[in-house]
Amino acid sequence: MIEIELKSFRVIEKPREGEFPAYAHIYIDLLPDDGLILKHLADNLETTRKFVESTPKDRLLYRYAEGKWTIKEILGHVVDDERIYAYRALRFARNDSTELPGFDQDRYARYSAANERDSRDLLDEFSLVRQSTIAFFESLDAAALLRSGVADGQRVSVRAMAYHIAGHELRHRNVIRERYLG
Repeated sequence: MIEIELKSFRVIEKPREGEFPAYAHIYIDLLPDDGLILKHLADNLETTRKFVESTPKDRLLYRYAEGKWTIKEILGHVVDDERIYAYRALRFARNDSTELPGFDQDRYARYSAANERDSRDLLDEFSLVRQSTIAFFESLDAAALLRSGVADGQRVSVRAMAYHIAGHELRHRNVIRERYLG
């Protein structure tokens, strides 16, 4: 098991209206306005880890409807999404104005082979990606956090991507509780 070192995290103010696409409200609104997004990222990781570890193994491959992802595929999707959003944040933080493409999340899930992986392996990968994400956002200065760019045809700020990552995880954890374990 990989753990994030306990420490105090910097404050990164929650993004304002106009710093992210309208659809992202479903993620960003799940987070408090306390500016402690990096702490939330660390705490969410531990909560998600415990949540997945406590889920019966047979439920990890359950689909609540035809064509829906399994819990393992959702976990793989959360990791993929975090990598992509952290990469986008890196590009924009470094003042790269290249418009970035979207991605087909269903195709990514289909080719992830998440269902063939051990859940501990998926969780360890998630931990490593999360550590990298936190370290990256911790390293940015105030100007970099406010930079923005266009990804998938939508303008988004660097700090909004940190909030997207955390809220996206929360949203999927809520969906699992409601539709897979409810």
